[in-house]
Amino acid sequence: MNLLEMKNIGKAFDGLEVIKDISLSVEEGEVLGVIGPSGSGKSTLLRCATLLEKVDTGTILYKGETLVHTDEAGTAVYAPPADIKRIRSYFGLVFQNFNLFPHFSVLRNITEAPIHVAGQTKEQAVENARRLLRQMGLEDKEDAYPYQLSGGQQQRVSIARALALKPDILFFDEPTSALDPELTGEILKVIRELASERMTMVIITHEMGFARDVADHILFMDDGVIVEQGNAQELINNPQQERTKLFLNRFFNQ
Repeated sequence: MNLLEMKNIGKAFDGLEVIKDISLSVEEGEVLGVIGPSGSGKSTLLRCATLLEKVDTGTILYKGETLVHTDEAGTAVYAPPADIKRIRSYFGLVFQNFNLFPHFSVLRNITEAPIHVAGQTKEQAVENARRLLRQMGLEDKEDAYPYQLSGGQQQRVSIARALALKPDILFFDEPTSALDPELTGEILKVIRELASERMTMVIITHEMGFARDVADHILFMDDGVIVEQGNAQELINNPQQERTKLFLNRFFNQ
């Protein structure tokens, strides 16, 4: 079953096309890696998928439900608000800069949305948050505030916060880009564990070895288009397109 389908997506800013007729799908249990140089459109594509930006053209479906489609006039038409609210619950998003509430404790950062958005009882939300903190190795940090945590700890809290709403699919927008190499390892370990549990994920990353080892499928983007896609191991180890080879040569001696 495809949890996500994006068909013929187009997006421009001030007349500059940054996404050009992109189509992709993500099956339940699949990990999709999205790689490419800065400015290639990766983050914009993710923002379109997660309603942080609106597409100009194209279709997006979650679990077969239409979030947006293009009408006969070529205009993107979004689903009614009630449908959008339901569809929004299907996905979670982990930002590169954590986006935690600085005036909330770790526990409240994780329980706020389950209580006030998903309608969980405080007891349910707290129990689930503590389970997630144990999973993240942060069970002793529930009363801490973000400023008291390392960057790696803050990012693990943000992952727990996204998981607390029990999404069907989890998006990561370069989750290690704000971290030094030592802390990067903490986050990659967590994501590897989620992949082993068959969590459906879309991961934008500059960590090529990680993408090769964790993703099932990889898209290489440049200049707003998908240049090459395929099995993660095969694409990273044996790219077919010259542009992909040039990009990966920055990371590997090929």
